[in-house]
Amino acid sequence: MKLASWNVNSLRVRLPQVLDWLAAHQPDLVGLQETKLQNEQFPLEQLATAGYNVIANGQKTYNGVALLARQPLTPEAIALDIPDFEDPQRRVVAATCDNVRFINLYVPNGSEVGSDKYRYKLDWLDALLAWLETQRQLYTNVIVVGDFNIAPENRDVHDPQAWQGSVLVSEPERDKFRQLLALGFKDSFRLFDQPEGSYSWWDYRAAAFRRNLGLRIDHILISDNLADSVTGSAIDTAPRQLERPSDHAPVVATVQL
Repeated sequence: MKLASWNVNSLRVRLPQVLDWLAAHQPDLVGLQETKLQNEQFPLEQLATAGYNVIANGQKTYNGVALLARQPLTPEAIALDIPDFEDPQRRVVAATCDNVRFINLYVPNGSEVGSDKYRYKLDWLDALLAWLETQRQLYTNVIVVGDFNIAPENRDVHDPQAWQGSVLVSEPERDKFRQLLALGFKDSFRLFDQPEGSYSWWDYRAAAFRRNLGLRIDHILISDNLADSVTGSAIDTAPRQLERPSDHAPVVATVQL
């Protein structure tokens, strides 16, 4: 089973790139983030033609997530928010497919440390932790993907000193990520030796991609029981080289189920 996660930064703009990438790589389960489309505008027909069942959870202009699956999804197991956490922002979609609980997240950015948006991010992560703990109890095989807006370690940051204490790398955010792993997950990317300077996001400014001034903030987390079944995990930087790309690259992992 091939898994993928991609913050597309507007599916309206990036749809041709997404369709080309799906055709070339044929992933089985995909999480898209920052689709920036209301559900009625979602390109369901084009994605169905490409071979995917889709659950969209969108809003106008901002945020938005979608789950794409080559196999049928279990309708009664769909989740579109974190239970008991009031949030108008569309950042969660989860479903069960082929005996896998697949959870796709667009974690808040946090703006800057100490701001109201940063507090919202930490509160959001606390609610996520409580929910994922129940998901681990309910489901044997759990995969959590998405734009986490957290670079877990200094090796996930092009210049740790310059970023020290900033949003995306602050210690409270990193601690939340460690708590996520402690629920019984492995960071699939770190199950393998990886090249130094492996990142999934680069600012559009200052030729950041060309200079590889990036962060690794997009992740695929695999429940511990599946860790030995992961055969590969990588970041596909090719779409970031296209004209008018997303500022994120797709991350992928393969699991033998």
